[in-house]
Amino acid sequence: MNDLLKGRGTQSRVSNDFLKSEIVTDNIEGIDEQILLERPKTELFYESPNKVVNRVTSPDVGMEYSLNPYQGCEHGCIYCYARKTHEYWGFNLGLDFESKIVVKKNAAELLEKHLLQTSWKAKPIILSGNTDCYQPIEKKLKITRSLLRVFQKYQHPVGIITKNALVTRDIDILKPLAEKGLAKVVISITTLDEKLRQAMEPRTASAAKRLQTVKELTQAGIPVIIMNAPIIPGLNHHEIPKIIKAAADHGALGAGYTTVRLNGKIANIFEDWLEVHYPDRKEKVMNQIKAMHDGHANDSEFGRRMRGEGNIALTIEKLFKISAGKYFKDRKSPPWNLSAFRKGGNYTLF
Repeated sequence: MNDLLKGRGTQSRVSNDFLKSEIVTDNIEGIDEQILLERPKTELFYESPNKVVNRVTSPDVGMEYSLNPYQGCEHGCIYCYARKTHEYWGFNLGLDFESKIVVKKNAAELLEKHLLQTSWKAKPIILSGNTDCYQPIEKKLKITRSLLRVFQKYQHPVGIITKNALVTRDIDILKPLAEKGLAKVVISITTLDEKLRQAMEPRTASAAKRLQTVKELTQAGIPVIIMNAPIIPGLNHHEIPKIIKAAADHGALGAGYTTVRLNGKIANIFEDWLEVHYPDRKEKVMNQIKAMHDGHANDSEFGRRMRGEGNIALTIEKLFKISAGKYFKDRKSPPWNLSAFRKGGNYTLF
């Protein structure tokens, strides 16, 4: 345990399936020499894409459009499905995902360009959907804040998904948007167990800070729901009622959930993580995950991939529904306002 890379979810660099050759630490002469991984520092790679607003075609994600100002995520959540997408950038889904962050420096400019298209009709655009728009580097770069300024200028609806308390920094923008039905925030809460959180989501805000974030946003009049996600049988599924109650006590208006989905080699690094942190539960946890996904850790079938199926998935679903029904009774998130959008920004007279 003393050799662990503190502040990192995974302890390995996993080969990239899209690359023909890579630098490895294997010695072809077979010398038995342990090569220790250096503690990786966060590196930024600046990208200038042609567009940043993406249409979401997956039918079970719950959004139509997303915008990701960053690719890769310093939070280092070991289970994160977005790890797989880092391979498209030429990096690996292990330590590279947590330490090599792609920054879309012209994101605000491209968002404005998108909103000014004559064909665009106002629909909620979600930040981020893939990696967290309030990951630690946002405190310095403020790209998410610049995006919110554009949404404010054009009075366009925006949703936020995050597990970082940094979102409260932007209450000054979110509050007036929310007053017009143009802003909502989703706070992801996976566990109330700080030991588990530190191991599983090493650079995220603590559960206490996330709950305090729910409270601060709510007090500012910004609608908040929580995502109890991902639910991992054998690790955090028993916490569902406590998480839902705590969120409701702090002012959340509702909750959603997903179960864990370990696509591609994410299953490998997740198993390695279990071996390090919870070896006594490794077999049980992996077997229960596979039981929800037709015998596989990975699952790409729409409908089943986010919730699972079978007895374990059904137990989780019932526990969640009972808890949500009890603690969120008579609460609901307000509807989106799609009529305030103005293509002329602050300068229109119409």
